[in-house]
Amino acid sequence: MVCSNLGPQYLGWSLVFIRQPALCFLQITKPTCLTAPLKASQQKMSHLLCALLSLFSFAALLEAVQWKLQENVYVIESEWNAQTPATRVELTCDTSDEEVYWKKDSEWKGKGKTLIVEVKEFPDAGNYTCLTANTHEILSYNFFLISKIDSEGQMIRSILKSFKEPKWTFLKCEAKNYSGIFMCSWMTENESPNVKFTIRSLKGPQGDVTCSTPVAHIDGLVTKYTAQCHKTNYCPFAEEHHPIDIFLEVIDEVEYENYTSSFFIRDIIKPDPPQCQYVATNGTVTWKYPQSWSTPKSYFPLTFKVKVKSTKKRKIIQVYDTDEQSMHLPNSGPKDEISVQARDRYYHSSWSDWSSLCR
Repeated sequence: MVCSNLGPQYLGWSLVFIRQPALCFLQITKPTCLTAPLKASQQKMSHLLCALLSLFSFAALLEAVQWKLQENVYVIESEWNAQTPATRVELTCDTSDEEVYWKKDSEWKGKGKTLIVEVKEFPDAGNYTCLTANTHEILSYNFFLISKIDSEGQMIRSILKSFKEPKWTFLKCEAKNYSGIFMCSWMTENESPNVKFTIRSLKGPQGDVTCSTPVAHIDGLVTKYTAQCHKTNYCPFAEEHHPIDIFLEVIDEVEYENYTSSFFIRDIIKPDPPQCQYVATNGTVTWKYPQSWSTPKSYFPLTFKVKVKSTKKRKIIQVYDTDEQSMHLPNSGPKDEISVQARDRYYHSSWSDWSSLCR
């Protein structure tokens, strides 16, 4: 292989991303062509083959270390260990003016139209700007984020906090009914005040799912974020054939992570708790369907659990299963706590939280 100076051209920038091999700093890995005498047709074929191999080698190398997140924003994948060398980035200011200089954030980095930097750890990432030496006018800029990966190329995720249930779940979505509206949530430790989120459908802006701007809810040492999403043209009476794919991007200063969740609406159903009351005269507890549940109830029936808990013994006495909306409890004590929860009768999704006490 030989080293080449070719590079991809971007608007306002000429960028070359290189992962440094052990023996030389390659800008592009280029196959060595045969030098033995060849016929004209063989030479043409050989040159074409070499050109194709060069293109494929470059594309694979470029894709392996960086990708474009949005205009002027790139994510560099950094293998998170001390042995792997940095990614070399060549920046070229697209201007005829030779008197230019470079800054990273507010730090002076060098002068001249070309700047080569090595990106490995968080201090290496950030905003690189090309400016005129005389007027200090900004000519172009690019912002580099770092995504930590392991030796197998898998993203190392550490910004979000896992939910207790299900374990190792970082992005959780739930729906109160079959309207096509659902709520997605995730958590962080309260150590990242500048963390930013983007949540969307994997199908992109033209997809059939839209999500609101995330809202933060601080609870002790943890901040929970929620975003309401809506699958447009969703029919609650039709069978679902294609799952919804939700994509969450997380940026904390210069660190980048992403998370995905794939599901059918029926899989994430979790009704609101029923509304219940206790009739002391005949020892009967009754309840109503949650107001947020889908209608008609005959098509979307619920099943219920009734829990009786002793306040004296501080333990659950009994849990009853029923499809009805009332239950006679003649043996419950006057101070026993009674509550009800609900679940879709025909599809075993999640149970609702327990209702407030029925008396």
